[in-house]
Amino acid sequence: MALGDIYEATAADSSDLTYVDMEMYDTPEYGPVYVLDADRPALVDTGIGRRPDVILDAMAAVGIAPEDLEVIAPTHVHLDHAGGAGYLAEACPNADVYVYEAGARHLLDPERLWEGTKAAVGDQIEFYGEPKPVPEDRLVELADGDVLDLGDHALEVHAAPGHAPHQAVFYDPANDGVFTADAAGILTPAVETLQPTTPPANFDLELSLADVEMLQDLDPAALYYGHFGDYETGDLLATYADVLQQWVADVEAVWTETGDEDATIEHFQEGAEAVEAWGDNKGGAEVSLNVRGVLGYLRHRDGD
Repeated sequence: MALGDIYEATAADSSDLTYVDMEMYDTPEYGPVYVLDADRPALVDTGIGRRPDVILDAMAAVGIAPEDLEVIAPTHVHLDHAGGAGYLAEACPNADVYVYEAGARHLLDPERLWEGTKAAVGDQIEFYGEPKPVPEDRLVELADGDVLDLGDHALEVHAAPGHAPHQAVFYDPANDGVFTADAAGILTPAVETLQPTTPPANFDLELSLADVEMLQDLDPAALYYGHFGDYETGDLLATYADVLQQWVADVEAVWTETGDEDATIEHFQEGAEAVEAWGDNKGGAEVSLNVRGVLGYLRHRDGD
């Protein structure tokens, strides 16, 4: 079992929070959608536009009917997090879609985002549903520092542009937990160690490290990972800062030695534990994306 499995978030005594396994990229325990059973019920993230019925079933499991949902809140507009926004807005007529302001235009008109995703992920696009536009009167732009009041919970908005300029994380004071998006890396049960997420075309190391520092300043008890699940914070954030810096240094070293992008990608695909854990299809694609993102950052840093 994987697709549609529902988990209760319990890290650091979290409450009212569940998440459903979307079996994203046909990979179990990789991409969740979070269901916050607040006074104003909310979804955090929306999956890749396939299987919106799985999300509706997860809502039903905690007693939230489609017409009762009030908030759909993708952390950023990469399609593994926001691809289902239009589908869910259509299915949940009383819910507005709340998104950090830098990404709003892409949900209103997702054509450019769709074309860019196809270029970035190649044949992995088969796993995606083509996104539907979110109606303008259903879209609410969020700014850094805003607070989305859910009654007995809240989503405090904190810009986190290192992974992408349209990314924000959401802090829920009632649970003392943060929905990390991709700002704290990837931590899945299959891999068990923090993995970097550095995709093209906007990854920036310095901004990513600043995002980690921002999360450390929030000092949450729990982290709700965009990939995958709930964890007590512990030393995860400090560890991820080290992982990021080492990953960029390693890619730079191989690229300097080979002078070739394809050879650099192949080098890391051959040695990455995530490839085996996630299968050759998703694992290889993940490594390729992350290497290309670092190479883009290095070229920009060096003025190439």
